[in-house]
Formats: sequence, C-alpha cells, structure tokens
Amino acid sequence: MATKPTDPRRLDVASFAAAGGELAGEWPLDALDRLAGSVLGAEPPDATIHWQAEAELRPVTGSEPEIWLHLTAQACVSMRCQRCLGPMAVPLDLDHWFRFVRDPAQAEALDAELEDDVLELERQTDLRELVEDELLLALPLVPRHEECPQPLPMGSEAAESPTPERPHPFAALEKLKKKPGA
Repeated sequence: MATKPTDPRRLDVASFAAAGGELAGEWPLDALDRLAGSVLGAEPPDATIHWQAEAELRPVTGSEPEIWLHLTAQACVSMRCQRCLGPMAVPLDLDHWFRFVRDPAQAEALDAELEDDVLELERQTDLRELVEDELLLALPLVPRHEECPQPLPMGSEAAESPTPERPHPFAALEKLKKKPGA
C-alpha cells in the first residue's frame, strides 16, 4: 500500500508526530510574500528557503504524550545597512522547537510561563506560514554591517570642505539697536 505524500501546507501535526514524520524541502523566497516584502528585493531569482520539519510524541507520566515539532530553515536575504545605506547579505538560520496542545487557553497559559513556544493544535497547520513567521522574527531590527565596505560619504565630504561661517543669529538685532541719529 502506497502512502500519501504529506502536504506541508496542510499538515496534520498530531498524525505527523504519531508517525515520527520528517519532511524537508525548499520554497522560493518570492513564495513567502511577507518575507519578500520585508527585504531589499535584490535577491537573485533563484533565492530559496531550505527547511526541514521533524515531529515526535514525547511521553508524559500520567498523561497523554506531548506533540513536538522541530523546525529548521536557512535563507540568505538582502537588507539595507542602516549605517551606510548599502545592501548587505543577512543569513537567517532557524532552529526551533514547538509544543502543540489541544486547548487554546492552555496554549496561551503555557506559552506565557514556559520558554518553549506553545501553539494550539489545529486540524491543519501551514508549515510555510510557520516558517515565514519565524524567519520574519529572525530579521534584525536594525541591520548593519560590522564594518561598512565603503566609507560614509557624509563623513569624508565634511572633513574635506570647511564649514562656511554663518552670521550670528542676533546680528540683525544689533543693527536695530544702533539706529543712525540716536
């Protein structure tokens, strides 16, 4: 009997974990709209996100096993350096565990008290959306080169040209005080 291929866009995480499932693949960067919109857009047309997912059931004494999903993803995107305003390559490397629980209130409570990410178990989970969410969270808030490849133009131009002397702001008042014939 042939097994049906698992669709990462409609993954039944509970069944996937019960089977000790493993999936891997790649998606083009432009297939992840929110991520593609958050980066510079100077990626080559073949820029890809490489990902892998593994699920397992972890036994718990006196209770049903916990459902865990291990997700890894790698990508390299371009962002604008906030120091020199030039493009820079930003490698993204995701390695994350998620615990799934059946009750949304329990998911919220456990997520607040544990360091692990706890998600509500849904009938179908879109792995591509989960990977995109995590890669968006991995983007630096203020991307900067450690050392910019070219000197900043403002700094070098300012050093070369002397600043012209500006008139004193109260010079006009001084002229009004010294009226002729007073």
